Amino acid sequence: MKGARIPRWGGSLLPPRNLRLSLLQHQSTSLPLRTQQPSRSLRTLSHTSTRPLTQSRCFSLSASSRQNATTLASESPADGSVNDLSLDIQAQEHSPSPRAAAQSAKLAALHARLSLPARLPVQTLARCLVDASADPRPEHNNASLATIGQDLLGFYTAEWLICNYPRLPMEIVFAAQAGYVGPKTLDSIRREWGVEAAAAPGPEVDAGLLQVSRVQAGNAMSPEGLTRVKDSQSWGDKQKRASYVPHKRGVSTRIVNDSVFDDAVPFSGLLPTEGAQGDVNAPAQLNAQGGSTLQDASATFVRALFGALYLHAGGAAAKSFHTSHILSRHLPLHSLFAFKHPTRDLSRLCQREGFESPVARLLSETGRHSRSPVFIVGVYSGEEKLGEGEGASLDEARVRAAANAMRSWYLYTPLAEDVVLPSEVEGVNAKRTWKPQTVDIGEIVT
Repeated sequence: MKGARIPRWGGSLLPPRNLRLSLLQHQSTSLPLRTQQPSRSLRTLSHTSTRPLTQSRCFSLSASSRQNATTLASESPADGSVNDLSLDIQAQEHSPSPRAAAQSAKLAALHARLSLPARLPVQTLARCLVDASADPRPEHNNASLATIGQDLLGFYTAEWLICNYPRLPMEIVFAAQAGYVGPKTLDSIRREWGVEAAAAPGPEVDAGLLQVSRVQAGNAMSPEGLTRVKDSQSWGDKQKRASYVPHKRGVSTRIVNDSVFDDAVPFSGLLPTEGAQGDVNAPAQLNAQGGSTLQDASATFVRALFGALYLHAGGAAAKSFHTSHILSRHLPLHSLFAFKHPTRDLSRLCQREGFESPVARLLSETGRHSRSPVFIVGVYSGEEKLGEGEGASLDEARVRAAANAMRSWYLYTPLAEDVVLPSEVEGVNAKRTWKPQTVDIGEIVT
């Protein structure tokens, strides 16, 4: 049997090519001919590296090899060709390249499963799956797209709630927005879409997986290995800033300063106990540690997808996508109410609207002298019945009847043909004509 030429089988039998040798061979092309003759051992070893460096091989390299290759490329002469190679290596260090996104079967399946328009490329969809904790570069992660998507989700949801339920109190509007487009809901949507999260981010990960650098657990050991993360000073500063609010949180300040879900924005300045000697860079140091929860990363992905869809396909496509995936979910708004004094609220409502004072009347009862009686009480304003409730006692039934009457008042809905959302009349191709919407006086404040 003749001697087999092992270098021909380098792709299947030999170990992966050494990136250092490839870079050395790439550098040798710019040297004079008398210096381009390598030694016998180097020529034999680099015979398997004559083919161009493909993307799949770059993905199979370990983290140390990528770091060494980047260092070697940065020390090479600036003649143009080597710098381009170093830039490609740096671009592949955090997340998959656009070429890998175009070849991902998971991305293509997700694009088809969500019925996304062809104007939204799979490369942008792959960028939506890269969290800022996995790739800190703004031009490669989904932070900017998520900012647009968050505003769109808040706007579309708020206009639908206010136009369809014009009497809702602001606290119920905040709670309903959190129920429709909150982090928990968006995380559930991500799982319903079939998007899986990668165990750890990196260029070798499939572009169709959600890439996020997980936040370190509080009971994990610190980098020095002496204390736990939750016992460190930075962890305590983060918790203090998360709970500190520099202003009085009234209804007006909550609308202006807080998030769309009525959540206080974390404070980024000096705490009152720190004074002028406080650590000004503490928030930046905490953010530099990186890490995000899977729930927050999932919410950011869904928001980024809405932002990308708006930029590539327009507002009509984004609104249709919002109607199909957000407003199609059932949210029982009546369960969000929690009245402290419903009978007092109902009395003030009747006084403000010019109705007769509410009167509770017993409608039916059973088992008054048994161990489990049931009373049904109705609340009337003149001859009009405002609400009805049942309970084990007369007082309980009267309070429940007043609460149901208040819910009926706040959950008033205009006729469907009279509801015109502001986003439906935007643009030159609007199919509906604007109609003035109902604006209520406001909620009952007791």
